[in-house]
Amino acid sequence: MLERIPDAPAGVDALKAVGSVTKDDYETVVEPIVDEARREGRRVRVLCEFGPEFDSFTPGAAWEDLKVGMGAMRLFEGCAVVTDTEWIRRATRLGRFLAPCPVRVFDVDDRDEALRWLAALPEGPGLSHRLDPDSQVLVAEIEAPLRVQDFDALAQTADTWLDTHDELAGIVVHTRDFPGWENITSLLRHLRFVRDHHRRVRRVALAADSRLADLMPHLANHFVRAELRHFDYDDLDDAVAWAAGASGPTDGD
Repeated sequence: MLERIPDAPAGVDALKAVGSVTKDDYETVVEPIVDEARREGRRVRVLCEFGPEFDSFTPGAAWEDLKVGMGAMRLFEGCAVVTDTEWIRRATRLGRFLAPCPVRVFDVDDRDEALRWLAALPEGPGLSHRLDPDSQVLVAEIEAPLRVQDFDALAQTADTWLDTHDELAGIVVHTRDFPGWENITSLLRHLRFVRDHHRRVRRVALAADSRLADLMPHLANHFVRAELRHFDYDDLDDAVAWAAGASGPTDGD
C-alpha cells in the first residue's frame, strides 16, 4: 500500500510504500494528487520512499504507474526517490533521462534532505529538458529566464549519461524568443556547463526564431568540437534528427 507521509513541507506530496503496492493504491492515492494539481493549475513535487517495509509492485501497479506517468508527465516539477533498494535506485537513474523534471535518488536516512531539496526547487523552471537514450540527444526547452537550478538539473542528466557513455550525439536548444538569464550567477553556471561538456558533444542545433540565428557564432565559440546548425522553431523534429546523426536540410533551406 501507499501511505501519505505527514511531515512533508507545504507543496510537497510525500508517499511511503509498505508491503505490496497495487493498482488500487495508485487509484486512491496517486491519481487524486494529480487530479487536484490539474484543478488548481499547479505542478507536483513528490517524494516516494521505498524502505525495508516495501515488498513489491503488483503487475497492475506497474501498468498504472506507467499510465499515470504518461498522462501527467508535464505536471511534475520534481521527484525524489528515497530508498536503499539497489534495483529501484538503478531503475530510477536509468528512467530519469526521460523525465521532464529533476529526479534525484536519496538514501532512506536522507529523507529530510530529500524533502528540503524538493521544497527548494524553483517554481516553473525556465528550462525543461529530456534525453532520448535511442537518439542520444539532449533537448532543452527554454521558456523563461534561465536560473542556476536549471543548469544544475541539466548537468545532472548529462553527467549521469556520460558516466557510462563516451559522448552525447547532440544537444538541441529549442526556444521561440531567448529570454536570457535570471542573474549573473546563472550566466556563470551556463558557461560552466558548456566548459564541462563541450568536448563530449558531437552536434549542437538551435531550433529557434530566425532572429536568434546570430546566437550560433556565440555558441560556436564555446562548443569548439561540435558541428552547429540553425533550424526554424517549428522544425524541432528535423533538428533532433540532425543532432542524432541523420542527414537533413542545410541551414536556411
